[in-house]
Amino acid sequence: MAQEEKENIIDQPEVIRHKMVTVEIAGKKYEVPEGITVIKALWYSGQEVVRGAGCLGGFCGACAAYYRTKDDPKVRTCLACQMAVQDGMSITMMPPFPARKATYDMQTLKDPKQDLFNLYPEAPLCRNCNACTEACPQSIDVREGVWKAVFGDFKSVSEMFMDCVMCGMCTPVCIADIAPNLVALYVSRAQGAHFTEKPLGLDVRI
Repeated sequence: MAQEEKENIIDQPEVIRHKMVTVEIAGKKYEVPEGITVIKALWYSGQEVVRGAGCLGGFCGACAAYYRTKDDPKVRTCLACQMAVQDGMSITMMPPFPARKATYDMQTLKDPKQDLFNLYPEAPLCRNCNACTEACPQSIDVREGVWKAVFGDFKSVSEMFMDCVMCGMCTPVCIADIAPNLVALYVSRAQGAHFTEKPLGLDVRI
């Protein structure tokens, strides 16, 4: 082979042709590479994702999204950095939700289990519809966790919500206006501050 031909072959960039799939983003169809995540599909299609992108590792919960697959009437939830696109998928990012965040000083609470009802009085109004559990992308039994919090089983709640990424997708679907993730956050903090025995020597090490 001539030297010139060898140089031409070396200089040619490798071209990898990805299989493309069609997705619908905010009502408009786009062609994106098969197998990429929802968040990458948004970027690939030119969407400016300012809010809704964080760690990209499934831990921060910033990229909460709704999606529906082809021929499936059910709208489901996911973390956009963890879900791979499928042909015919319809996608939209979750908009900010104005959930009420209670303000408290954990160190000054006298009875954290009773204070739950002062900070989140809507907690015992759960209707058992289970919509929160269905919406959770982490497969947490959210409804059960809310009731355990109401009945004072803070330890179980803190363990159940260990995988909660605070995406907040359980809140918009609650017909009782409960923010289960915020209730669980309060309970977990209270469990650690008031009901967990501290290891010997911890204060000294701190």
